[in-house]
Amino acid sequence: MAATSQAVDDYLKAILELSGSATELVSSNALAARLGVRAASVTGMLQKLAAQRPPLVVYQKHRGVRLSSAGKQRAWEIVRHHRLLELFLHNILKYPLDEVHEEAERLEHFISERFEDRVAALLGDPKIDPHGHVIPHKHGTHAFPDEVPLADWPAGEPAVIRSVGDRDPAALRELQRLDLVPGVTIVVKVRNPNAVTLSALPGRNTPFRLSNELVNQIAVAATSR
Repeated sequence: MAATSQAVDDYLKAILELSGSATELVSSNALAARLGVRAASVTGMLQKLAAQRPPLVVYQKHRGVRLSSAGKQRAWEIVRHHRLLELFLHNILKYPLDEVHEEAERLEHFISERFEDRVAALLGDPKIDPHGHVIPHKHGTHAFPDEVPLADWPAGEPAVIRSVGDRDPAALRELQRLDLVPGVTIVVKVRNPNAVTLSALPGRNTPFRLSNELVNQIAVAATSR
């Protein structure tokens, strides 16, 4: 039962992340790629989630899936668990930043509401996790932050890094080495098919190139004026 529950949580969270703020329908192929499973397995699981009472997803064969109200509530709860645990592991247990994601992935399904509340209280009811992602509120509505991928940001416009990806430890370590972390202001000077050139950052005398692999790990927003 625990394994089944964990699989359900993984599906719900993946649908939430892939649908984004527009709550678009998510294809079975996209889910299969995200979760590393066969498309046929995805179809079977989605049918089971849609058949539950209350249903956790709204599934349209050959078109895709979206979360129901109940599914969305559970998905945001798991996201809150995950991001609180990442901050707890990093700030209290002193885990390196590139290790907290995998540890939180294992723990997020099993913590109790009491444990969640005590972690949140110990951390001072935090709003942001170590990677710059917003920690959802325990109660109330949730929304995706007002940020865009660096790959879509226009050249010449200053931007502040809001968050960085947490799934690729090697990329995360490289971003830390380059001091490309949440809160840092950057400007895209030149963009080409393989990389972008960023303007000089504090402590750097010249612009530098950043591979698209790393660019895709960064989300930004407009700087405060």
